[in-house]
Amino acid sequence: MQARSPNDNLVTLVEGTTSVDTARIVQEIDAEIARLNSARSILKGSNLSRPAAQHTKSKPSKRGLSAKPASRLSAAGRKRLSDLMKKRWADRRKKAAAKTR
Repeated sequence: MQARSPNDNLVTLVEGTTSVDTARIVQEIDAEIARLNSARSILKGSNLSRPAAQHTKSKPSKRGLSAKPASRLSAAGRKRLSDLMKKRWADRRKKAAAKTR
């Protein structure tokens, strides 16, 4: 493979030139893309001209699919917390009632 400088095939605009050969530019870009795809295929170990598979998002886990997350407390634990919170709220209500009197 012959070493090439990056500017060998680029179309350059000269001052005062107003017309651009867009067909030639597109042709050169396509040739460069083909050359890069070929080099990529060689580096990946396959000389196939098929496009590489696109990476997609991973599937959500089973945990993410359920609308309600699994509870980590047992029924007895929830009952105990409920009773403690009710007691705390009752104490606050008593203190608030005593302050207003």
